[in-house]
Amino acid sequence: MRLYNTLTRQVDQVVPVDDRHVRMYSCGPTVYRYVHLGNLRTFMLGDLIARGLEFEGYAVTQVMNITDVGHMTDESSPEAIDKMLLAMEDEGLQPLEIAAKYTAAALDDMAALGIRVPSLLPKATDHIAEMIEMTGRLIERGHAYVVETGSVYFDVTSFEGYGKLSGNTLENLKVGHRDLETDPRKRHDADFALWKAAGPGRVMKWDSPWGEGFPGWHIECSAMSMKYLGDRFDIHTGGNDLRFPHHEDEIAQSEGSVGHQVISVWVHGGHLRLAGQKIAKSSGNVVRVSELVEQGLDPLSFRWLTSQTRYRSEMDFTWDAMKDADDRVKQLRRRMAEWAPGATELGEEATHADDRFRTAIASDLDMPAAVVVVNDLVRSPDVPGGEKYALLVSWDRVLGLDLEREATTTWEPTEEMHALMDERDAARAAKDFAASDQLRDRLTALGLEVMDNPAGTKVRPRDH
Repeated sequence: MRLYNTLTRQVDQVVPVDDRHVRMYSCGPTVYRYVHLGNLRTFMLGDLIARGLEFEGYAVTQVMNITDVGHMTDESSPEAIDKMLLAMEDEGLQPLEIAAKYTAAALDDMAALGIRVPSLLPKATDHIAEMIEMTGRLIERGHAYVVETGSVYFDVTSFEGYGKLSGNTLENLKVGHRDLETDPRKRHDADFALWKAAGPGRVMKWDSPWGEGFPGWHIECSAMSMKYLGDRFDIHTGGNDLRFPHHEDEIAQSEGSVGHQVISVWVHGGHLRLAGQKIAKSSGNVVRVSELVEQGLDPLSFRWLTSQTRYRSEMDFTWDAMKDADDRVKQLRRRMAEWAPGATELGEEATHADDRFRTAIASDLDMPAAVVVVNDLVRSPDVPGGEKYALLVSWDRVLGLDLEREATTTWEPTEEMHALMDERDAARAAKDFAASDQLRDRLTALGLEVMDNPAGTKVRPRDH
């Protein structure tokens, strides 16, 4: 498997620290609002990498964090209002109730898109002790300092490699931190909070050696990733918008705490856009999984839609494109139902198709190329149906489209339906086309799709 490594700015071979076992950390949901398709495209990246690696025979341990504290406000001033507090006022729930509600909703939406549950889903609120311990270690190693209010900041000038991921070096700092760090006690404008003193607007707060407060946003991922994956692991994923400051600060914290490189490959996904604008809560242009269902679309079809664009590229979402993707996925499932499963060996053409698909997946997850291979296989007159079925079942381990859904269904026509089908076959044999059309209409009225083939009338439920 070769992936574009943001750190080296090139496509690198994934060489696991632990032989054939890949350890990966993915930035997960912030749970004070519902997630949207833009978030989910990013979460799908980690799932896709894991699927691709498993397809190549690797074992994968994936950790995805649940941010239920630490990134709830963009300000560090004592007067800052916690976003969780705003959610409490809107919904009349306590912080952990809000977090539990939106965590469950996020996991449901992920499941609807075929994003498998990661190996571990640690919550930030369960790891405050680890964050405090790492903050203390950074102070001891000379990378952090405490100000009189009780806040603790990372000293970016103490870390020689600061900026190596994003290019935002201290000498060429083009973009400020997303956190609007207003504390005049900071030594450098780019210093970022590891621990923040709690002000009156802070709902979630804990005791620490530096006083009552709460963790900074960035420290949670360093603390939890290293707890579960060790101080050297293989892959870290997230959206392009997290490269700076979040991931840059993660590198400084993690490497500063142990004195060596922690993560080998950083993989970032492009934004999802609606009408040319990034889909985001702040823009108010979000699209949720529930809206796909309301439109009669299978959420898994979103996977096929995203497969038509490289994961690193920005992607435009349109309802027309989503409908086309849905039609194609349902068509693929119907074709699978038409082909007989059971092929145990692949012929030359099928083997060549499999090689092309595997090459696409291994080549920085070139899903558009994989889509071409799928379409070529379906159209090919040189590959028997059984071999097509076997290949698509294998490839679906990566595609995640549930392509066997119709082929493995236990649905059978009722006796009434069978009687109408037999009557229609008799009318067709007698060339009584008016009666045949009337019987088709009666079958259609029963919610069936009617198909003619040499063996006679076939039916299946509509809206597959």
